[in-house]
Amino acid sequence: MPNGMKFADEVLPLILAFAISAVTGHFLIPFLRRIGAKQTERDDGPKSHLEKTGTPNMGGIMILAAVVAVGIIYSFRYPEIVPVLILTVGFGMVGFVDDFIKVVLKRSMGLRAWQKMLLQIVIALIFAAYIGTFHHIPLSMKLPFAAGCYADFGIFNIPVFLFIAVATVNGTNFTDGVDGLASSVTIATALFFTAAAVLSGSGIAPAGAAMIGALLGFLVFNCHPARVFMGDTGSLALGGFVTAMAYMLQLPLFIPIVGFIYMLEVISVIIQVLYFRSTHGKRFFRMAPIHHHFELGGWSETKVVAIFTIITVLLGCFSLLGLWY
Repeated sequence: MPNGMKFADEVLPLILAFAISAVTGHFLIPFLRRIGAKQTERDDGPKSHLEKTGTPNMGGIMILAAVVAVGIIYSFRYPEIVPVLILTVGFGMVGFVDDFIKVVLKRSMGLRAWQKMLLQIVIALIFAAYIGTFHHIPLSMKLPFAAGCYADFGIFNIPVFLFIAVATVNGTNFTDGVDGLASSVTIATALFFTAAAVLSGSGIAPAGAAMIGALLGFLVFNCHPARVFMGDTGSLALGGFVTAMAYMLQLPLFIPIVGFIYMLEVISVIIQVLYFRSTHGKRFFRMAPIHHHFELGGWSETKVVAIFTIITVLLGCFSLLGLWY
């Protein structure tokens, strides 16, 4: 393995994170029910989703618990994991506060949009300062399918980084709307970044493996029909994870490729809103984000998850080619 990294350092974090996530779920789900942290579904959404009302939310705690526990263990040997934890946990905590206000305190507003945005920007800037100061990783980005070529925007690297971070988080957040969808798509995305880390000799590979394991453990309870939802606690953490892995490897320009589903979900919402406003009430899609469009068109939840995950796996393989060509 590159840089002497042992095979066990990719496999054991996955297994350990899976075990922690799966075991945590057995205790967390009943606790979430007791404190009333339950999902409320929209009346204007797919009718099949109405039966999900009352399902425990904030299951992203399972994912964070597993990733943090395993990440801390391996960070002593691979300090590159620390910034990945900073962005993953930081964004996850923003989501946790938002979830807690909405589903536990029963205040439908949650954090205001500007509050979430401000917190995300502050956490992202801490991440950027950390990787620059302690790991000397620049914010320049490798160009896909252009060997040895990097995009460097100079003083605009920070604004570009913030845009990518916020866009990615919105993508993972919008993707979380069907049982197992965000988890499955992100497992495939994490596989790409973990493989890229191993091939490049980066020490963040155990963090990628830990996220894969944590999400597999979460899927035990989140596959259709879901017994728990990740909430913003999980979906924002996933956005932080993808952004952190990408920037630690200088691969953020690969996010639109391997994370095409995230981008598609965001774009579908933007199109829907703009079309609705410009036509005074008409809809471009049956419903946005786009996974609901396919549901209302007759796709089952399991078909949406399968097709979207297959697309992500194929794009992940395609992205691997872009590392060298």
